[in-house]
Parts: sequence; structure tokens; C-alpha cells
Amino acid sequence: MGSKLITGARIWDATGAPAFSGDVLIDGNRLRAISRTPGQLAAEGAEMIDGTGLTLMPGMVEGHAHLSFESVAATEDLITPTPEEQVFTAARGAKALLDAGFTSAYGASEAKLRLAVAVRNEVNAGRIPGPRIRAGSLEISVTGAMGDEGRLHNERPGGPSMIVNGPEEMRKAVRLFCREGCDNIKLDVSGDPFYPNTPATTTPMRLDEIRMAVETAHSYGRKVNAHTRSIEGSKFCIQAGVDGLFHCEYADDELLDMMEEARDRMFVVPTVSLFHTIVHGEASGSGLTPEIGGFMGITALLEESAKTHTALRKRGIRHLIGGDYGFAWSRQGTNARDLQFFVDYYGYTPEAALLCATRNGGMAMRSAGDLGMIAEGQLADLLLVAGNPDEDVSIMTDASRLVMIMNDGKIHKNTTAVAQRRAAA
Repeated sequence: MGSKLITGARIWDATGAPAFSGDVLIDGNRLRAISRTPGQLAAEGAEMIDGTGLTLMPGMVEGHAHLSFESVAATEDLITPTPEEQVFTAARGAKALLDAGFTSAYGASEAKLRLAVAVRNEVNAGRIPGPRIRAGSLEISVTGAMGDEGRLHNERPGGPSMIVNGPEEMRKAVRLFCREGCDNIKLDVSGDPFYPNTPATTTPMRLDEIRMAVETAHSYGRKVNAHTRSIEGSKFCIQAGVDGLFHCEYADDELLDMMEEARDRMFVVPTVSLFHTIVHGEASGSGLTPEIGGFMGITALLEESAKTHTALRKRGIRHLIGGDYGFAWSRQGTNARDLQFFVDYYGYTPEAALLCATRNGGMAMRSAGDLGMIAEGQLADLLLVAGNPDEDVSIMTDASRLVMIMNDGKIHKNTTAVAQRRAAA
């Protein structure tokens, strides 16, 4: 892989410090040295990359990845395709994320059990392009809850969730998912607006089932994430030691206190994009107009999200960006929209929103703490960006401004020569 020297860039290192001008030396897949004085690092034998006029920053982390979700409009789009077809879907999803500057994907769930596992393995082997991946499992749910598409006359085994009842069935399911290579186990703890019989305020999964999932997954060294919108469900997740909480729109003071107390051991992903796009008419072409969204309670849920996650921001909760992308109205590759949503809905500054996408995401991906910042010893997941994204996060939604994308020390995209010619013109 050799060494690479990025020179003359404006460096935003995601440590909380102001941006500075300097050079960065990459050796293999690690950052070996950072200099605040351009021209001071040894360059012999290194591949030179001119960062003049560009911002160097860590790669972004998608905190709620569904690699195999591609323009999904109904659960049929997840259930009916064959695994052979969907593995290509997941591979396209991985490439779309990397092309958009997401050098890591923290897996939520997939349409079939091993889809993200297979793509992760191919990416790690260097055979297909994609980000660093923590492979999400199939979702685990309970009878009559979100994800249970079966009826007595039509059992519909196989998707989009594995249905369990009781701690022992949960233990077996988690063991199976770990055996099959999943890094993250996903639980459907609460209800959801798309399931009228179990709305978002309900909690079909019980505490003893969640505890069993966490104890079993942690014994394998894996993480557990939970779909939780209800107050009771989120409290159960914290009590059980769940690692990542998705959604969390509803809250009371007790829950906010519990989340603040647990903030150093868990991450929270608001997943605002899915509902923002419905409320603002972007899903109308799929039959989900703003009026229908209001009837489903999505408008009110978005309001609760803004209230809860603004409060959590003030309490120092580690938020990740990641908005349930992969739906027909919220497509893969547009994930950086979450940055502006964090500013608009939750009161983050642009720089703080970017920290959620980089430093926080890196800590969720790797407990070693060696991802998501620009510092000596960090993994070399880097972007060179035309503009100052720490001041204007909308820049990150324009792929043409991602001049260089480096993942694990390997260059996925490099148009710095074109950028420098434009600057000189």
C-alpha cells in the first residue's frame, strides 16, 4: 500500500480543535504524522497528494445502515427478491455510501440474514468497493409486532424479521446470527407508524427478551441495536445494556435522565430523514403524501423527535447520523442530508453535526478509538473536500465536492489535479 503525503490542506481533525493548515503522512492504513507547518514531513517515496485549497477531514460514518435497501417502497421489496439478487443490491448500496463520502457503515439490519456479511467480506478482501462495514443482522421481533408480516392463513416465514417469543427463543436467534457472522444484532423493541396494530408508543418486546439478546450477543463480542420509539421500550433498552438506540422520539424526564447516565456506553441515532421526507412531500410519488403521513402520526412523531433529541444534545448524548436511507423517497447516497437535519431539527452547529458523523461514528464502529479523527495512529479514512464543511454542511451532499475519498489507506477517488486546475483558472 505504501505511504502517501497530503500537503497544504486545511485540516479539520474532528477533535474539537479549530481547523489548521498542514500536512498529513499516511503509512499503509494508518496516519503516521500530522504537521501544522506545511513542508516539514519527509516525503521520500511517498505518493504526493496536493490538498491546497481543500479541507481534509475524516470520512463519515452512516450510523443506521441498510445496505440491501434500494428504493424500497413496501415490505414486499424486502421479502420477495432472492438472496442472489439482493446481494448485488447490498453491494450497490455499499458503493453508493463510499461514493458519498461514507467510509464506514454501522449496520442496522438487512433484508436477508447474510447480505451485509457477504458484502463486508468481499469489501475486506478488496474485491468490491465499499466502506468499512459492521454487518447488520436480520431484525428480531416478536409475534404481532413490527416485522411480523404473517397471518394465520399466510404465515410468510422468512421476512422481514425473525420472530421469537421468550428469552430462550431469543438466545437461539442471537446465537444463530452470531454464528452466521453478523457484527450487530437488531431488535424491534417498540411499535412503528407503519404497523397500525402496534403504533410507535407500544412496546411488544419485553425486558427479559432484550436482556437475553444483549447478554448473548455480548458474550460473542457483538453489539446490539434496537428500534425503539416508545418511552417504555427505550427504558428497557437502557436497563438491558443495548449499545445503539434507533429513533427514540418519545421521552419523559426519567428516560432523559437514564440516557444521560448511560451516555458513555451507548449511541443514539435519531433517523430523522425517513419522516422528514414524508412530511415534506418527497414520498408522495410512492403514495405517502404529507396528509397520509399526518394521519399515520408521522408529523407528530417528527415534532417529538425534535423535542427529545434537542434535549439529548444538551445532555451530551453521543448522536450518530443515519436516517433509515434506502427507501424510494430517501435513497442510498443522499445520507449526508442528515447533517443539515441535525442543524435544523436538533440545534446542532454545523461543526457539531459533523462531529456526529465522524468522531462519534468512529467510536461506534471501533471501541479501540482509532477511527473518526485525524491524529497519529488513526485509521486512514479521509476526505478532501472543496469548501469548509465544518461551516456549511450542505457541501457534503454534493459528491462533486468530494475531491478525494480514502478508505483504509486506499484511494477510492482522487480528482485533486482537476480541482487544482480549476482553482488556478
